Amino acid sequence: MTTEQPISPDDDGPLVALCKKGDMDAFEELVRRHQKKMLNMAFRMTGNYEDACEVVQDAFVAAYKAIQQFEQRARFGTWLYTIVLNQTRNHLKKASTVSSRAEYSLDEPISSEEGFIRTEPASSEPSVLETLEQREVQSRVQQCISGLDTEFREVLVLRDVQGFSYDEIGSMLKLADGTVKSRLSRAREAIKNCLKKLLGRA
Repeated sequence: MTTEQPISPDDDGPLVALCKKGDMDAFEELVRRHQKKMLNMAFRMTGNYEDACEVVQDAFVAAYKAIQQFEQRARFGTWLYTIVLNQTRNHLKKASTVSSRAEYSLDEPISSEEGFIRTEPASSEPSVLETLEQREVQSRVQQCISGLDTEFREVLVLRDVQGFSYDEIGSMLKLADGTVKSRLSRAREAIKNCLKKLLGRA
């Protein structure tokens, strides 16, 4: 799982204050700070890169419109994650068919030349065979994640992909600590069983 330095409320606070005064440059800086994590989470939830881009774009628009209601006692990033989750839920409810799945690692930030994310060159390149093997496993992992019910997928992605604490997840999803842990345990077990079947190890 990719680890990044968390952004503290104090880091985002001055920018949020400027946003409330209508400063678009400040909001663009907030987008730049949080875009990768938001897109990674949306991709894990939807399993489709284009859908994830749409979800995140809608989430940032919704965040900008609701910025006046944001209470700066909370972390802006956590508030933003909640909006992305709600947008993802709405998207999944509307989706009538399962689109083709992109292949990305759980540890690999998603990048694009368009939209919020900017492409970053890889530091090293594996062999063609290694790449094919990695993509096969990565594709299977995402297939298993996408097969989870939304309530279990959310907890798994927030904990095992995004690295949130149980308290933070409970706050975002409005769940008791025990419920978060129970859903996470069931989600992990389901992923393990799914991968065993897909990789022929059952």
